[in-house]
Amino acid sequence: MAISFLKNRVISELCLGKPVINSTVTSRTSIKEVLTLLKGSGYSISHVSVWSCVACDDDHHDFPHSCVAKISMADVICYLCKKENLSNPLEALEAPVSTLLPQVNGIVSHLEPNSSLLEAIDCILEGSQNLVIPIREHPISKSMREFLEKDSPPGALPLYDSKEYCWLTQEDIARFLLNSIGVFSPLPTFTIESLNIIDREVMSIHYDDPVSLALNSISCSITEQTCVAVVDDDKRLIGEISPYTLASCDETVAAAMMTLSAGDLMAYIDCGGPPDGLVQLVKTRLEEKGLDEMLKVVNELSSSHASSSLSSFSSSSCSSDDESGSSSSRNSYSFNRSSSTRRSEAIMCFRWSSLVAVMVQALAHRVSYIWVVKDDQTLVGIVTFQEIFKVFRSLAGGRHKQEMENPFKQ
Repeated sequence: MAISFLKNRVISELCLGKPVINSTVTSRTSIKEVLTLLKGSGYSISHVSVWSCVACDDDHHDFPHSCVAKISMADVICYLCKKENLSNPLEALEAPVSTLLPQVNGIVSHLEPNSSLLEAIDCILEGSQNLVIPIREHPISKSMREFLEKDSPPGALPLYDSKEYCWLTQEDIARFLLNSIGVFSPLPTFTIESLNIIDREVMSIHYDDPVSLALNSISCSITEQTCVAVVDDDKRLIGEISPYTLASCDETVAAAMMTLSAGDLMAYIDCGGPPDGLVQLVKTRLEEKGLDEMLKVVNELSSSHASSSLSSFSSSSCSSDDESGSSSSRNSYSFNRSSSTRRSEAIMCFRWSSLVAVMVQALAHRVSYIWVVKDDQTLVGIVTFQEIFKVFRSLAGGRHKQEMENPFKQ
């Protein structure tokens, strides 16, 4: 039953109700324009999709395109953390968004709506972090069709012919599997340790270490949709530096990442905004490092948002001492303060947690990973959706079967 479920369910079922991809840019769009799009939305847009023309080398807006990446504020922040960009951030933002694209092929894959769930899982296991699925088709003009039939490369027309698309994420696939979890019984009740899906090679940084030491790990976590653990001297997990949290910040967090320790950065990016003392510390260290241009950006955004916050406070009717105290003790300019803003608290489970419990936990917190710890919170490893998908994929046999042990082996 489980095998037929994976092979016979088509991914169009997972796309029901999914919104159309609207926040799109071409690979030649400047990073500054992408930044404006992300911030101009009030952070209701967490990412933009980058498309390149499949019919020619130029980014013609009238011609079919293929999606090559999703870019969020986290990508922009890590880009600005590079030494040459931190010293001249305004010039760095003029570069095309293609500069931000990961140097890994196949991060985004296109699939047809009649592709099976098994094919979608295979794409994820082969390195794709997101899938693009056509969901609606529009009439195509005669001139466009003539161009495509004459000059486009083989295969371009069937895949990208005047369609609207939606994203299919790892979270979507995990939720679909969870909703049908009874099909896979008794697999869901097995522990994550018995299924051998705990990855013990985790990316981590000590609480007191400079964040700059973990820049490569943070960039990698964005590409792989994982996270960087923050640990103490005894390897206990005390927090994380998450791409999900960085995506709700603004570009000035790049300055914080290059001047603060991991522990201070967690306080800086926590929801509610950074404490004024840390903001001043960042400015002081930027000045000491001679990063005057970045300091200007931080000061300008600080002044702009402080004025906005003061205006909002003056027009509000709140008179609570506690609430006003909270407003004055936190600087809100770096963050979206909506209830959906991620915190730097780590989501944890244990080695004896069941597969279904871990899936429920990850989906409830809208993350694609769960940290595995001992009773004293000593870090053991991490479980990702990708590792979970290997368990389900092994039921159907084939090319990924040898990557793990028999899931029914106690």
